[in-house]
Amino acid sequence: MSHAIPEKPALEGLETVWSSRWEQQGTYRFDRDAALAAGSDCVYAIDTPPPTASGSLHIGHVFSYTHMDLAARFQRMRGQHIFYPMGWDDNGLPTERRVQNYYGVRCDPSLPYDPDFTPPFEGGDNRSGKAADQIPVSRRTFIELCEKLTVEDEKQFEDLWRTLGLSVDWTQTYRTIGDDAQRAAQRAFLRNLGRGEAYRADAPTLWDVTFRTAVAQAELEDKEMPGAYHRVSFHRPEGGTIEIETTRPELLAACVALVAHPDDERYQPFFGTTVRTPLFGVEVPVVAHHLAQKDKGSGIAMVCTFGDVTDVVWWRELDLPTRPILGKDGRILPEAPEGIEGEALAVYAELAGKTVFSAKARTVELLRESGDLIGEPRAISHPVKFFEKGDKPLEIVTTRQWYIANGARDEGLRERLLERGREVAFHPDFMRVRYENWVGGLSGDWLISRQRFFGVPIPVWYRLDENGEQTGSPIVPDESMLPVDPASMAAPGFDEAQRGQPGGFVGEVDIMDTWATSSLTPQIAGKWEDDPELFGLVFPYSLRSQGQDIIRTWLFSTVLRAELEHGTVPWTNAGVSGFIVDPDRKKMSKSKGNVVTPAAMLETHGSDAVRYWAASSRLGTDAAFDPQNPKQMKIGRRLAIKVLNAAKFVYSFPEAAEGAVVTDPLDRDMLATLADVVRQATRAYEEYDHARALEVTEQFFWTFCDDYLELVKERAYGSTEGDEQDAAAGQASAVIALRRAVDVMLRLLAPVIPFATEEVWSWTHTGSVHTAAWPTVDELGPDSPTGLLPLVSQALIGIRRAKTDAKASQKTPVARAVVAGPMLLAEAASDLKAVGRIQVLDVVEAEGVSVLEIELAEQPEG
Repeated sequence: MSHAIPEKPALEGLETVWSSRWEQQGTYRFDRDAALAAGSDCVYAIDTPPPTASGSLHIGHVFSYTHMDLAARFQRMRGQHIFYPMGWDDNGLPTERRVQNYYGVRCDPSLPYDPDFTPPFEGGDNRSGKAADQIPVSRRTFIELCEKLTVEDEKQFEDLWRTLGLSVDWTQTYRTIGDDAQRAAQRAFLRNLGRGEAYRADAPTLWDVTFRTAVAQAELEDKEMPGAYHRVSFHRPEGGTIEIETTRPELLAACVALVAHPDDERYQPFFGTTVRTPLFGVEVPVVAHHLAQKDKGSGIAMVCTFGDVTDVVWWRELDLPTRPILGKDGRILPEAPEGIEGEALAVYAELAGKTVFSAKARTVELLRESGDLIGEPRAISHPVKFFEKGDKPLEIVTTRQWYIANGARDEGLRERLLERGREVAFHPDFMRVRYENWVGGLSGDWLISRQRFFGVPIPVWYRLDENGEQTGSPIVPDESMLPVDPASMAAPGFDEAQRGQPGGFVGEVDIMDTWATSSLTPQIAGKWEDDPELFGLVFPYSLRSQGQDIIRTWLFSTVLRAELEHGTVPWTNAGVSGFIVDPDRKKMSKSKGNVVTPAAMLETHGSDAVRYWAASSRLGTDAAFDPQNPKQMKIGRRLAIKVLNAAKFVYSFPEAAEGAVVTDPLDRDMLATLADVVRQATRAYEEYDHARALEVTEQFFWTFCDDYLELVKERAYGSTEGDEQDAAAGQASAVIALRRAVDVMLRLLAPVIPFATEEVWSWTHTGSVHTAAWPTVDELGPDSPTGLLPLVSQALIGIRRAKTDAKASQKTPVARAVVAGPMLLAEAASDLKAVGRIQVLDVVEAEGVSVLEIELAEQPEG
C-alpha cells in the first residue's frame, strides 16, 4: 500500500526506515524458484569482494562497493534475478594481528589448552602491540579468540553496509573461515594436488621476520628506504682485487659468486676464474649473466644466498651452491656455512645471533680493519621489498612450502590464463593490461602455505619412518571428510597416539594463504559441489567488482582457480574502481594517515549523498576527496532533498481525469526529451558507465525542476485564462506529463539515491521502486524531442542571468528579450507560440545561429 505524503519530507531517518522494511519484505532476496523457471540467462550473479572483517572500513570500500551496487540495482530493475551475496574475509594475518592487539595475547602452539582462560583486557587501543607485552596462549585458545572477535567485527560491517543501502541478499552470506569455505578451499587444493598442480618444495622463500611467515609475490610492496653502497675488495688468487659495491655487506659469508654482464669488457678476462671473499676467504667463481647491470655500482655484483630476488634468479639459472646464514627470526645463524674454516670461524662467530642491522654495522667495522672497505659508505635511497602488512624488510630464507602452479613455469598455462583474460570484459578496458602484465611478469609459482594459525588448514599428513623422519607421499583425506584440521585430527588409518611417533604420522601445521580461499569466492558463495543446482544457476558469474590494487591478487588468482578446476572464466565482466585520493592527489591509505572513516561521512551527509559522490566517478578513475569541503556529497544531498520536494510539489496538483492525454507541445517535448535521457542512461548502464547515466539524468532533472515546473505550474493548477475546455485539456496534459516524468526519473535515480526515491515512490505506488521495471522509451510516447524545452530553458536562464548581471531583482518584469543560440528546428521555434507566457516576435537564422526576439506576457519569478 502507498504511504501518506509527509507535510515536510526529509532525508533524516530514511536509512533506518527503509533498510528495515527492505529486510522485512525480502526486497533483495534471490528468488531461486523464479530463477530456475527463467533459466541461468536471466540470472545476474555478483562475485562480491569479502572485506577483511578484522580491519576497518575506509572510504575506498564505500566507493567501490557502491559501484557494484549500482550495477546490481540496474540489472534487478531490468528484470534479472540478482544473486548478490556478501562474504567476510576473516582468516589470515590481519585477523591475528588485531586479536593480538585487542586481547593482549599471542599464540604459542606448545602450550596446552586452558578452557578457563580470560584475556587480560578487551579493547583495540594497540597497547599490546609488542610481543613482550602479550600473554602466550594455546593455539586452540588463540583461534577461539579470533572467531569471537571476527563475529563482532562482521556485525559492525553489516550495519554499515545496510546504512549505505547495498542491495545485498543477506540470507546469502559466508565466512572464509566457515565450514563451507574450508570445505571448498580444501577440496580445490586436493584436486590441484591430484592433478599435479599443487606441490611441496624446498626453495628460497620471501620471509617476514616479524610474523615468521612466508610471503607470496603478490603480497609485496616496494618502499623507498635509506641505504648505503659499500665498496669492498675480493682477492684474486694470483694477486690483485675485484671491487664490488653492495648495500648488504652483512651477507658476505653467504656469497657464492661474483656476476657481471657478458658484454662488459672490464670483466670478460675474469669469467671462469675465482676470487676469495673478504673476511672469510671462501673461493667463489666469477660468472656472466645478462641481468647484471654495467652501470650499477662497479658493474659487478656479489651473489648471496639470499639478499634479494635477483640473487634467487642468478642462483637458480647459474646452478650455484647455497650458503644460507639468515634464520627465520632474521638473525645470523649460529652455524657457519660450508667453506668458512680456520680463523674465519672466529670472525663469523662475532656475527652469529645478531640482527641484520647489528651484523651490518659489525661487518663494516671488520672490513675497515682488514683494509677491504674502499673509502667510506656512500648514502643512497633505494626500493626495498616489504610484506604489504609488515614493518620490516623481507628476507629470503630456504624453507619447505606448498605451491600451486600459476603459469610462471608453464608456458601453456600462462597462455590459457592470458586467453581467459581476453574473454572477460574489463570495465574500463585498459585495466586488462594490468592483468596481462602481471601474468607475463610472474617469476615463480604461487606460494600458498603460511606459518600462521587462524586460517584454512592445508589438508595433508605425513608418514614417519622408523627413525621418525617424514617419508613418502602426503596422506590425504577423502573429500567426504572435509573440512579437516591435520593439527588436531589423526591421519586416515592412524590414531592420535601415533602422532609424532616412529612409524606413525605428523599433521601439516601450516595454513593456506588467505588468497587461496578468497580466490574461490565464486565457488564458496555458489556452494560448488554442495548445491549443484545453485552453482549451475550462478556460475560463471556476471560481475566481479573490485579495486584496481588487487588485480594481481584476487582477480588473477580467481581466474587461475577457475581455469584449473573448471576450464572457464569465473565471470564475464570485471568492474574495476579507481583509488580515492586526498586533495593533494595522494592515494588514501592507513599508512599515510589520510583515511576518512565512512561512518562519519554517512552520518554527516546521509547515504544518498555519499552514494551520489561515488556514482559521479567512472570505473577506473581516481576520485579526489576533501573531507573539509566535500562538494560532491553536498550536491548529492541537495539532489536527494530536491527529489523529495519536487515530487511533493508535483503530487499537489489534482490528478487528471481518466482518459485524459498529453496534448500540449511543451509537455510532449519534455517527455520526448526524457525518453532520450532514458535511452542514454540505459545504454550507459549497459556499458557499466554509471557516471554517464547519472550525468544525463541529473541534467534533465534540474532542467525539469528549474524551468519546466515554472512554465507549467499555473496550467497544472488550472488557472490559465481562455476557453474552459482548452484550459481543462491543458491542465490535464501538464499533470499527466508531470507525474509521468517524476515516475520515470525516480526509477532512473533509484540506483544512485535509493532511500529518497523509495520514499517518494511509496507515496503513490505499492511495492518497491527497486523491483519496479526500468523505464523504457515506449512508456513516454512516440514523439521525438523538438528542442522546445531546451529552447525555453535557454531563454529563461538568459533572462535570469541578465537580471543578475544588472543587479536587478529576479521579480523585475521583462517585456522583451533577444536570445541567441545554436541553429534550432523551425518547428521548435514556432512551438514557442504555444507556451503561454512567451511569444516569439521574430526568428533570424544565419551561419548556424538562431536569434529569437521574444515577448513575455508574464515574467516568472526566481
